[in-house]
Amino acid sequence: MRLDKYLKVSRIIKRRTVAKEAGEGGRVTINGKVAKPSSEVKEGDVLEIRFGDKLARYKVVSIAETVRKNEASLMYEVLDGETDL
Repeated sequence: MRLDKYLKVSRIIKRRTVAKEAGEGGRVTINGKVAKPSSEVKEGDVLEIRFGDKLARYKVVSIAETVRKNEASLMYEVLDGETDL
């Protein structure tokens, strides 16, 4: 699944356009490598997302095309939470 779509479906980022902008801005990495919005996300990947001066790390647990709002948080595991840089 594309990175921007995964971030939207999992509700880590609420809008796909915002997820796309984060990828284009170099604020998202997959397994330590800077990712583009079209990068493929697989189960087991570690995502790092920079939100301003915060860094959040997530492990991809599952991939689904559609998911209910209350089940979206089951698609990932928070590794470090948000940490100050």
